Amino acid sequence: MPNMSLQKNKMPVQDPNIRKNNFSEVALGYTEEQAIDEAKRCLNCKNRPCVGGCPVNIKIPDFISKVANGEFLEAYKIITEDSSLPAVCGRVCPQETQCESKCIRGIKGEPVGIGRLERFVADYCRTHKTEEITDIKKNGFKVAVIGSGPSGLACAGSLIAKGYEVTVFEALHVAGGVLSYGIPEFRLPKSIVKSEVNELIKKGVKFELNTVIGRTLTIDELQNEYHYDAIFIGSGAGLPRFMNIKGENLNGVYSANEFLTRVNLMGAFKPDSATPVQNAKNVVVFGGGNVAMDGARVARRLGANVTVLYRRTEKELPARKEEVEHAIEEGIVFKFLTNPIEIRSDENGWVNGVYCQQMKLGDPDASGRARPIPVDGGEFLVPCDCVIVAIGTSPNPLIKSTTDGLETNNHGCIIADENGATSLENVYAGGDAVTGAATVILAMGAGKTAAEEIDRILKG
Repeated sequence: MPNMSLQKNKMPVQDPNIRKNNFSEVALGYTEEQAIDEAKRCLNCKNRPCVGGCPVNIKIPDFISKVANGEFLEAYKIITEDSSLPAVCGRVCPQETQCESKCIRGIKGEPVGIGRLERFVADYCRTHKTEEITDIKKNGFKVAVIGSGPSGLACAGSLIAKGYEVTVFEALHVAGGVLSYGIPEFRLPKSIVKSEVNELIKKGVKFELNTVIGRTLTIDELQNEYHYDAIFIGSGAGLPRFMNIKGENLNGVYSANEFLTRVNLMGAFKPDSATPVQNAKNVVVFGGGNVAMDGARVARRLGANVTVLYRRTEKELPARKEEVEHAIEEGIVFKFLTNPIEIRSDENGWVNGVYCQQMKLGDPDASGRARPIPVDGGEFLVPCDCVIVAIGTSPNPLIKSTTDGLETNNHGCIIADENGATSLENVYAGGDAVTGAATVILAMGAGKTAAEEIDRILKG
């Protein structure tokens, strides 16, 4: 029997008063019964609008129908025909603005919980599926993938399945890119990332860690000395932006990248950490995106009172609605229409407050959103002892500066066409290195598209 409920099955979550003190995953996942019940809400539409909303074109109605029948392993096979990272995407992709936004059930109620079902299938299969040995005939070509974030992993996964010899070069000491260093444990457990990487290793993908392309090796060396037939650049956007206001160099000011990397990758929250973050009591976060929510919620778990400053209203917040709701439940305070104009310090050079300007919304700016403009006499101070700046990132200029002929735009992003081809022959790029900071699934889509183009070109 179809489930015609207008609401999704609710996602079980940790109690806010408990989870704000730990780093365990907030969302607990569907049970088998909940997954089957939710899958039965799918109408299996003939024109499949949800598939068009997915950047990697997962056959969504097909896998959901398998879930509805309790055929979870078959559902996993369908998902992994198009996605290399289902357990990751089921957790961090903004389905509400992509596949679920196209769902017909969303017209008169809530859309089908596509992301929740994808997560369920991936988690079920991680503990239930048997090892499958797939003998893929090698085609004689080898490809270098720079960066082991979402775009790099998706590109590597697509190419290894086509018979290529694939090596992924990662600058850090663990694979996963932003999935490992940027997204907190309570949103994306690192065991999940490791499991997804291990799946690629089992298929034959090689990983070279602690290898900084542009320092350890160059693009030219990969092509001419190591004889890679093609190169894909998926190095992400790890260079933090700042507001260029007075006080940003004070003690106690962190970029969100540094703060999250220290905590997520280096265990800075541990009492015996060699690279600790300060034991702040009152933290202020600049920004309103998902990274700002991550920084704020991590700081809350480290024991701080946290205030998020955002220069527009709650309506314009770019962060996922679910992340904002979780942050509010955990006691994080939002000050809207508030723009930081100076970070102030005590006599020892440590942060002791943020001087702010009250704003109001005016006419739309170039982004189409209402432009924040200052309110006369609206200055005030927010006391704090730590600031986390989360207003965006750009690609690191290292690869561009060490690669002759690689064209970039005025934001430092690599210029690539719709298939990922760059200005250099047999060099491709995708993900945040091309678009600037975006979503995991869009980066994966770019990696998958580039893999298809590499395959087309190399095989003539």
